Amino acid sequence: MIQFKKISKIFYPKTVAVKDINLSIRPKEFVSIVGQSGAGKSTLIKLLTSQLKPNSGQIIVGGWDITDIKAKEIPLLRRQIGVVYQDFKLLPSKNIYENVAFALEVCGVPNKRINSVVPQVLKIVGLKEKAGHYPDQISGGEIQRAAIARALVHRPKILLADEPTGNLDSLNTKDIIDLLLKINEFGTTIMLVTHNKDVVNRIKKRVVLMDHGEIISDQEEGKYIL
Repeated sequence: MIQFKKISKIFYPKTVAVKDINLSIRPKEFVSIVGQSGAGKSTLIKLLTSQLKPNSGQIIVGGWDITDIKAKEIPLLRRQIGVVYQDFKLLPSKNIYENVAFALEVCGVPNKRINSVVPQVLKIVGLKEKAGHYPDQISGGEIQRAAIARALVHRPKILLADEPTGNLDSLNTKDIIDLLLKINEFGTTIMLVTHNKDVVNRIKKRVVLMDHGEIISDQEEGKYIL
């Protein structure tokens, strides 16, 4: 599903973000990418979504070589990869239904399709009853659920979660991780970027440890141990 082949990203003059990364993630796998701040975790996310281009190496997503992807093809790539961030990025002037629908509207999806898909994804994340609420009327955990729903509207094969529990308390953190595991059970490949040791150790799935831009450990059923 995802292959990084000898990927390096350097911010000139001499900041090495990632160096000679070789990483393969299988379809339907759940992988936690862990490490301290500055380890290169978020750089991998940005390379995978073509926010950044590598200085060397090759990136393949579902058989598609995106290393030198053309600008006009990037929107198509990003519709196949859902992304959830730490800071939610919901629009405060729109209610939850409208926030999720907006991700389809900007792609020109017909209203009939939007009216079918949005209730489905809101039900998956447990927010069907909160569709008419605005972001400032719901909890932090519910806001993140809405962000996950928005990431799911294109039915992506891959979901990238970049520190999705960073702004949440322990109870909401558990709920969000349980939701990601549920989505993974539906067949979506999950790539979780986090530095939360407790989260990683509870999941008990594959753990890739990064340090100073390099992979120093890759365990099938790993724990976050530094």
